[in-house]
Amino acid sequence: MIKDLILIVDDDEGIREQLKWALSEDYEVLLAADSTEAKEKVSKKEPDLVLLDIGLSPSSGDEEGMELLKDMMKFDPKLKVIMITGKEGKELALKAIGLGAHDYFQKPIDFDELKVIIRRALYVQKLERENEALFHRLEEEKRFEDLIGSCPQMLEVYEIIERISATDATALIYGESGTGKELVARAIHYRSPRREKPFVTINCGAIPENLLESELFGHEKGSFTGAHAQRKGKFEIANGGTVFLDEIGELTPNLQVKLLRVLQEREIERVGGNVPIQLDVRVIAASNKNLEQEMEKGNFRQDLYYRLGVISVSLPPLRERGDDIILLAKSFLAHFSKDYGKKIRGFSPEAIRGMMEYRWPGNVRELENKVKRAIIMTDGNVIQAEDLDLKHKPRLGDLSLREAKEKVEEDFIREALAANRWNISKAAAELGISRPSLYDLMAKYGIEKRGKSHKGGRI
Repeated sequence: MIKDLILIVDDDEGIREQLKWALSEDYEVLLAADSTEAKEKVSKKEPDLVLLDIGLSPSSGDEEGMELLKDMMKFDPKLKVIMITGKEGKELALKAIGLGAHDYFQKPIDFDELKVIIRRALYVQKLERENEALFHRLEEEKRFEDLIGSCPQMLEVYEIIERISATDATALIYGESGTGKELVARAIHYRSPRREKPFVTINCGAIPENLLESELFGHEKGSFTGAHAQRKGKFEIANGGTVFLDEIGELTPNLQVKLLRVLQEREIERVGGNVPIQLDVRVIAASNKNLEQEMEKGNFRQDLYYRLGVISVSLPPLRERGDDIILLAKSFLAHFSKDYGKKIRGFSPEAIRGMMEYRWPGNVRELENKVKRAIIMTDGNVIQAEDLDLKHKPRLGDLSLREAKEKVEEDFIREALAANRWNISKAAAELGISRPSLYDLMAKYGIEKRGKSHKGGRI
């Protein structure tokens, strides 16, 4: 049986030898007398656990032991480090745990008690490795295509996908920009009987109004200036399969009427044509707007809303998904590390804490881009908090009332811009202000149109 490998780091040769004698029957043991030797053995031998003396060097006090702990955690966040201290009080030990140490032990050493702590640490490590292996196995199986998450809201989404995939029911997917609405639509399509037929997506908010009808339904030769040949639209291309209409709330009233006819009659007419074309297409739509509110404003047809929303799916924003943030980050890390040919072990404790505290206005798409950037920018084999370029918000309790009001206003503006992909008109509408007012506020807070700030850094 292969023994677990333990590295003992202590400047006292007598303590090193005592620990080796006590542990060598159950474990393979390495010894190091200083930071340089310890770092070399951690990098070359990759021990499972380290016993580290906090007061590694009398001349440097506790600093050398703490710095070595930081370096080892940067090299391998999964490494279990048990700190040994000869001082009374728990302040140093708690500081060490805050830096990533698994546990601490106080001198004089009780070997029986120390062995219990070691066994417990290695058992936790074994569970973590099993969970990591399970995660990678589940990721490879891709039970729901590229959807990843285990929070209650996502489990509910998976259940809806399972239930509706075998049907031809239209579906309406709600969620902020970047939450993965297209991934849900693809999951529904590829788990349905239509999986061998086309999945065609069109962003209704990204195509000029005068071109969108032709994009959807096609056109006949000579039907308008520039129509030099007959052209099939997205619905014809998707015949037998699925059409995904993103940002459905951006459709004009005229196109809403024509889409309603498609859903009712199962036929289209190309622009400039007068011959109905029968189609067999499933329609899935998505919106980051509240379409019920849009109906009340007269911007969206009630009959179309009920035709589209036979089944509704609501995707939670990333900030409400708890540990899914780290699950997704690890998935992106594994994927992009391979793409860029880098061997990165994981995220530092500070990076994990930073990701959990960040608000993620751009949702999963923003997380993906942050992890990709970190992989490209980092020089080490562990992603640090600064690699992710997360800008944390101060606690409102640390600000004056005026500063707190301005901070909330600035955050609202930044999140609205990010959620609407820096479309000024859409962000202004979401905020309930005019475009000029939004430009004035952006100037006030140093927010540039493309997402950079005069205050430095990205948004």
